Amino acid sequence: MPNAKVLEEKKALVASLVEKIKNSPAGVLVDYKGINVEDDTKLRRQLREAGVEYAVIKNTMIRFAAKELGFDGFDEHLNGTTALAISTTDDVVAPAKILGDFAKKHENFTLKAGYLEGRVIGADEVTKLANMPSKEVLVAQVLYSFNFPIMQLAIACDAIVKKAEGNEEMKVAELVAAKAPADEAAAEAPAAE
Repeated sequence: MPNAKVLEEKKALVASLVEKIKNSPAGVLVDYKGINVEDDTKLRRQLREAGVEYAVIKNTMIRFAAKELGFDGFDEHLNGTTALAISTTDDVVAPAKILGDFAKKHENFTLKAGYLEGRVIGADEVTKLANMPSKEVLVAQVLYSFNFPIMQLAIACDAIVKKAEGNEEMKVAELVAAKAPADEAAAEAPAAE
């Protein structure tokens, strides 16, 4: 039986984990077996740069935290080697995207499950999140879709102006051509007198 000090440390760890999960919009559970230290270091650096906290946590600790949060769907995934990636920013896609890309390159590294805004999601939904464009790309696409009709209107207006300018030049040329024979006839008439 663990002593009181160890038990208190574990309770503090679970409480800290519960707070981190409550305050984050998304997270991902992974099975990390089979990766080497070099790859793990690169993965951790990439996650840290994206504002994702990544740690290997005992399944029992995650189980206690999940039970307190009402994440019953985690229980079936809490076996074997487990690491948890928690987004510390508003970017809900970052943990899934980075870990999903890493899992594609390393066959033993697998996505187990995740959570998104307070609900448990399966590995297939985590994969869908991983395949989504980043927040910056989505914002750019939305802004482009807002800007596209205005851009098309500007192009159409420019074409109308150019066509009108071309018609004015044609009209002026026609007027000059029509006036020129009349001027020649007028110039010849006084000479005949």
